[in-house]
Amino acid sequence: MELTRLIVKGGVISPGELRNIVNMSLAQGLKDISFGSRQDIIFPNGFQYSETENNGKLHIVYPNEQSGNNIVSSYVSTDIFRNTPWLTGNKFLYILEQFKEQPVLKVNITDPKQQLVPLFTGHLNFIASEHEDYWYLYIRLPNWQRMEVYPVLIYSWDISKIYYEIERVVSEESIGIDMIFNLVSENLDTNNRTIDKALNVPFYPFPYYEGMNRLGIDQYWLGLYWRNNLYDLEFLKEMCDLCFDCKIGKICITPWKSFIVKGIPKDRKLDWEKFLGKKGINVRHSLLELNWHLPVATDWSLNLKTFLVRTLDQFDISTYGLTFGISDYNREGHYFTSIVIEKNKLPKDLESIKIRDTYNVLYAKHFDPNTREYIVHTQDIDKLELPSILIELSKKYFNELGSITTSENNDAATTKKEKQEQDVYQCSECLTIYNSEYGDTVQGIEKGVLFNDLPVDYCCPLCEAPKSNFVLLTAEKQDH
Repeated sequence: MELTRLIVKGGVISPGELRNIVNMSLAQGLKDISFGSRQDIIFPNGFQYSETENNGKLHIVYPNEQSGNNIVSSYVSTDIFRNTPWLTGNKFLYILEQFKEQPVLKVNITDPKQQLVPLFTGHLNFIASEHEDYWYLYIRLPNWQRMEVYPVLIYSWDISKIYYEIERVVSEESIGIDMIFNLVSENLDTNNRTIDKALNVPFYPFPYYEGMNRLGIDQYWLGLYWRNNLYDLEFLKEMCDLCFDCKIGKICITPWKSFIVKGIPKDRKLDWEKFLGKKGINVRHSLLELNWHLPVATDWSLNLKTFLVRTLDQFDISTYGLTFGISDYNREGHYFTSIVIEKNKLPKDLESIKIRDTYNVLYAKHFDPNTREYIVHTQDIDKLELPSILIELSKKYFNELGSITTSENNDAATTKKEKQEQDVYQCSECLTIYNSEYGDTVQGIEKGVLFNDLPVDYCCPLCEAPKSNFVLLTAEKQDH
């Protein structure tokens, strides 16, 4: 289906910009808009965008145009999920601001400690290192067979400069990583740093990103998700007004067809809850429902997801921490979910005959998409066989959970460490984990504080359930 895309740099948009887009859409007779997998906004074909109304800040890509790829960033995760200590929201905004021209290649700028935004789905993937203001760069250009790591760490304020230089040199000829590095080093004066150790991406279960959640002492963040990815324009318009009223400056689009509003003042939480209630908005979908990545505007994928979610729900299957993707057959694609369901292509000579679709099921090595290594589990199966395959894989995931602690992404090798008894408790309401190894920085609990030593009035940092709602996660559950 031909669609018009509005590029939202880094997935960050102001309430004013979104309201202008909503007004433009309403004026053209639209009732809703959708979000794309690269944090962009999707319109049906025929939508016309006015540059003057938005001061040319946002970039439109019409169906007949190839140009324009969004910069994906994990700005959306800062302050609300695990993060690299030096990488603040403002730093993301400063780096994004350096990109004055619309990139031709796909760029990802991400924090490796968060799980919400994929690290390796771009042509150029800048990933924060532990050294303040320095980034790894992983490159896989459109015609490359494998991903290569740039030989040095890149300074924050050189990111855009290096991107544009790489875009320029690769547009002239097909070259490899060594030649790119040599040409960029010759042409630019940059503040690089030696790579002293390989990128380490810790594996954590995928976070819950919906509903009203605590942010620090006196604020909240709100994650909103529509099952059909059709966001009602009248709702969005009123929401933008509420953002203005609460002095909220940014709305963040996720790659999961959802968005997050950060910085809701504590004393306005009730106003937001009333607003959502009046609009009949459900903000507590199950993890089973939420963690899916589907192609935009394809009815077959939404119907398949609905069938699978309903079936798995009937079996009370837990999918905590797993993510699922549905895709047309595309082995060249860059998947970023734990489990992928591919629809097979029909042979050309059978396209006119009505035959049932068949599917392949793949899963990421150790169920960690950041390994970028997918294993084919089953091929050419019928839709009705898919639920039992997903149940089988979810059991495999829970059996392995805890035995894999870290993934070395320079060669996708994964080291296995001895499992240790850990003081790990889980909120039975929203499945948030308390691990004494990390403490709870949101509530000022330092690393090493055992769960039993937490204050009596300790509550879940996400859903505010009391301490009594936490249950011990035992190692035995992972040892079967």
